[in-house]
Amino acid sequence: MGSLWPRTAGRGADGALHVGGVDARELAGEFGTPLYVVDEVDMRARAAAFRDEFAAAFGRHHARVDVYYAGKAFLCSQVARWMYSEDLYLDVASLGELEIALRGGMPAARIGLHGNNKSDQELRRALEVGVGRIIVDSFTEIDVLDQIARELSVVAPVLVRVTTGVHAGGHEYIATAHEDQKFGLSLATGDALEALTACHDAAGLDLRGIHSHIGSQILSLDAFQESAARVFSLRAEFLSVVGVEVPEVDLGGGFAIRYTPHGEELSAHDAAFGMADAVDVALKASGGTWPHLSIEPGRAIAGPAGLTLYRVGVVKHVHLDDDSQRQYVAVDGGMSDNMRTITYGADYSASIVSRLSEAETILSRVVGKHCESGDIVVRNVDLPEDVARGDLLAVPATGAYGRSMANNYNLVPRPAVVSVRDGDWTLLVRRDTLDDLLSWDVPPPN
Repeated sequence: MGSLWPRTAGRGADGALHVGGVDARELAGEFGTPLYVVDEVDMRARAAAFRDEFAAAFGRHHARVDVYYAGKAFLCSQVARWMYSEDLYLDVASLGELEIALRGGMPAARIGLHGNNKSDQELRRALEVGVGRIIVDSFTEIDVLDQIARELSVVAPVLVRVTTGVHAGGHEYIATAHEDQKFGLSLATGDALEALTACHDAAGLDLRGIHSHIGSQILSLDAFQESAARVFSLRAEFLSVVGVEVPEVDLGGGFAIRYTPHGEELSAHDAAFGMADAVDVALKASGGTWPHLSIEPGRAIAGPAGLTLYRVGVVKHVHLDDDSQRQYVAVDGGMSDNMRTITYGADYSASIVSRLSEAETILSRVVGKHCESGDIVVRNVDLPEDVARGDLLAVPATGAYGRSMANNYNLVPRPAVVSVRDGDWTLLVRRDTLDDLLSWDVPPPN
């Protein structure tokens, strides 16, 4: 079906979608809709590709590089187990993500804790289980973490997140290295160097390195080149001031994936060799030895491996100002299972996947069932004019952030997540039930 869809996806003679050898109609019948479907083979293969391509690219320089899976993209205990089996590491950004990762068997030493406002509870738990690194984000956190570590008689391994001033990625909400935002310590103002020195001097902290993340949905490596130059210049400056060369550098990631047939993506190969070259150039300019490196592909592992199945309900036709028509196709989900369209203006594609259609296509908009006019799943897509109530519709490239950002707006249950492989399925996350929703409510006294 093309690179927009998971690699095991295809259509049968009757036009029905199958993924991992399983018919989409069978999945919808078994688990209901909306339903997130994850191609296990695809997801594992993408993890392995980043692992192997970065090992090859940085291996030319005899440098070690670790690949961190983004728990925020999509995390459940079985995915944590897949990532560990593929020799990846794992980023978490909350106590819940940490506990799920541990439940899945990811060793604590392979987990990194992120966040701009970590709670005392999160920091304490991370130290108790022995996470491999905590990425500190403020002077407040440095002081608090140092105190908690000394109370527990441990030493906290830390990286300092720096703001390089390099803007990259798509929507402004996912660009994370310009000055006017909440993450990191500014390189330009000297805060980054001061934070590195504070961590080096703190008795309860072990300064492991520098962390930088410049954004998400990144297509060009030019920004990485500039960011790497600034990070390694900071590393050299710290060496000259303190006399210690930090052993690790994390250059982030956030590589782009394809969401529509005409969209673009950044391949693991291009990302790996481009970033290795950028580090090589930066080191030749700043001096110093090759550090232990790490990268964070972000959505690029989970996103393309997943899709969402919906059941069509109502179909309407509206007249536009230019005398053309738009077909509105309402499905049984919406902004409760995919927040990215209304939040970021994200573009997606969609197809009818339960049958063949020989009807002409018409400009269509896939919308949800919620009480918001902005409740749009796919803003513009060509769909058959004969799409009708009961049809199954699939939206590809929803493996990242769909379930993670899902909510219960209008008290709608969140969908289940199922993985498919070799003609079989595995339930990863069950669907919310009405009893779940009622259990959260505290009724008035009789």
